[in-house]
Amino acid sequence: MERMERNWAGNLEYRAARIVHPRSVDELREALSGDGPVRLLGTRHTFNDLADTEGTLIATDALPLEVEADAAAGAVRVSGGIRYGDLAPRLQEQGLALANLASLPHISVAGAVATGTHGSGDRIGSLASAVRAVELVTPAGDAMRFARGDADFAGAVVHLGAVGAVTALELDVEPTYDVAQSVHESPSWDAILADLDATTSLGTSVSVFTTWQRTDVADQLWIKQRLPFDADAAARRDTVVAGLGARPADLPRHPILGMPADACTVQLGEPGPWFERLPHFRLEFTPSAGEELQSEYLVPRVAAVAAIEALRGLADRIAPLLLVTEVRTVRRDDLWLSPAYDVDVVALHFTWRRNEPAVRAFLPTLEAALPASARPHWGKIATLSGDEVRRRFPRFDDFAALRTRLDPGGRLRNAYLERLGL
Repeated sequence: MERMERNWAGNLEYRAARIVHPRSVDELREALSGDGPVRLLGTRHTFNDLADTEGTLIATDALPLEVEADAAAGAVRVSGGIRYGDLAPRLQEQGLALANLASLPHISVAGAVATGTHGSGDRIGSLASAVRAVELVTPAGDAMRFARGDADFAGAVVHLGAVGAVTALELDVEPTYDVAQSVHESPSWDAILADLDATTSLGTSVSVFTTWQRTDVADQLWIKQRLPFDADAAARRDTVVAGLGARPADLPRHPILGMPADACTVQLGEPGPWFERLPHFRLEFTPSAGEELQSEYLVPRVAAVAAIEALRGLADRIAPLLLVTEVRTVRRDDLWLSPAYDVDVVALHFTWRRNEPAVRAFLPTLEAALPASARPHWGKIATLSGDEVRRRFPRFDDFAALRTRLDPGGRLRNAYLERLGL
C-alpha cells in the first residue's frame, strides 16, 4: 500500500486512498472487486487527472511481462503493462518490429493505446491502430476479448480506462527494419506552410520543432527515414529540404534548444534498428525536460496550415510559457475515441514550462484560435468543456453506451470522466 503518489511530471498528486500492485491477473481481479471507486495506473505519463480516484489505484507495474510473437501471423500478444522500450528489444531479437513508436519509449502499451497516443508519419496511424485485439477484466470480474471485426472493437481500444483493466493486447508486427535519423536547422515557416505535404512526406516520420522565439523560421526539422532508401529519393528529399532554407545539423540536437542531446536517439544519418531511432529519447534517460507540462491538439490535415498560422500570431504569448512545440502527422483510423478518428490529422504538441496556473490561464486563448475541429489528447492538459470535447468525437455517445454496459455501476468513473459526461 502507498500514499502520496505523483505522476511523472510531478504536477499531480493522486488522491487515492490506496495504491495496489497486483502480481497476477487473479490478484488484479481481486483488486477490482468491491464497491468503491477504482482506476488503473500505468507509467504515469499523464499530465491531468485521467487516472486519479479517491478510491483504489491499481498499478500495472508488477504484472508479469509477456511477449508471445507469431511471425507467420504478423502478430504479438503482450501484457498490457509492458513498456514499449521493454517490448521493442524482445521483438528485435525475433526479427520483428512495430510500424511506429511514440517519442518516448518509457510509456506502457496499455496506457498509450487507451489514450490514443501516437508517433509520426503521413502513412502511419496512432499506436492504437496497431491493435488487433484487447483483453480486459471488467469491474464485475468478467474477462472479455475484443478483436478486429467485433462490433465493439473500435470502441474498446481507445477507452480512457473506463471499461476495464487491460490484461493483454495483440499488436500487428512486421519484419525488422533499420531507420536513419537526420536533423536540419532553421527551416522557413513560409516555405513549410506553402506546401505542408511536401515537408511532412520528407521521411517515414517527420517532426517540426519550434520555440516560437522567431516566427520566420522553425528551430529544427527531424526526419526519420526507413531503410533502404534509394539515391534518387534521397536526392529529391535533399532538394526539398534545401528549398526550406534548412541546413543539416553538425552535431546531435535535443528538441529543446540548449539542452544536451545525450538523452536523444542517434542522429546524423547513422542507420540503426527501428526502436533505437523512431523515439526521440532513449529509454535509459529521463525523457524530454522532465520538469514540464504538456498539451496537444490534433487538427484535420485540411485545417493544419490555418492552425499553424494562428499559432504564429500568438507566438509572443506562447513563447514565455513554452519549452518547445512539435508538429507531427498521424494517419486516420476508425477507433471511436481516437483523435485521428475518420480523418488524417496534424498534431500540435506543446511542452510547457511547469507553471500550471499560467498555462491553464492561457489555454482558452490557444483553444479559441484553433479550428473547432481540433481534438485534445486525452492524457494532456486542456481546458475545453466536456460538452465541447464530446461534440468533436462523432462516436462519443456510442462509447458512452459501451462504458455503461461494461461498468454499469460506474466504479471506474472519476472526476475526469464525469466532466465528459461518462
